[in-house]
Amino acid sequence: MAADRITLDPRTLRGLAHPLRVRLLGLLRERGPSTATLLAAQLGQSSAATSYHLRQLALYGFVTDEPGRGNNRERWWRAAHRGTTVDHVEPESFGDFEAYLRAVAAQYAARVDRALDEYATRPPQWQRVGTISDWTGQLTPEETKELQADLFAVFERYRRFDLDSPAPEGTARVHVQFQVLPFPEVAPPEMTPPEVSPAEEGTPGEAS
Repeated sequence: MAADRITLDPRTLRGLAHPLRVRLLGLLRERGPSTATLLAAQLGQSSAATSYHLRQLALYGFVTDEPGRGNNRERWWRAAHRGTTVDHVEPESFGDFEAYLRAVAAQYAARVDRALDEYATRPPQWQRVGTISDWTGQLTPEETKELQADLFAVFERYRRFDLDSPAPEGTARVHVQFQVLPFPEVAPPEMTPPEVSPAEEGTPGEAS
């Protein structure tokens, strides 16, 4: 059974800051144990590439062998944790953190595209639920942290997805993506049209 979460430190962040590794780990968490060959087919990659990056994920503790499966020819892998958190990022890790977040954001965007592609073929009862919404607030850093905590607390009231347990009848996977994005920069000044000298102005009926 996978542990609940892993908190990234500079070493593990460096090991995960690669788009393909983020995608591989996401698939193992979402769909369960798999092999490099099966994952390669799902991602449009070579099995050599997925095998290499799975071994790197194992080196950093993100994936492990699936007990009782696999042989000398092919290994079965499973995610070692259900989720990932980041508590603090050191300045020297900002580059790795940005690479990791961009890979996660790309994965989220692809998930939205997939959900929209499948909208017309959903069962009718699932066509009437879900939303893509955004809000803009004027918050302090402390209020922003409080908002995040409140959003997480709301989700914790509901049944969580668990690969190790059978899904209750009538349920389906529902992805909830949190994106709280501060924009603390000073607003740019309003653009004013450049002054035009009389010699540059056109007369009615003429192209200037």
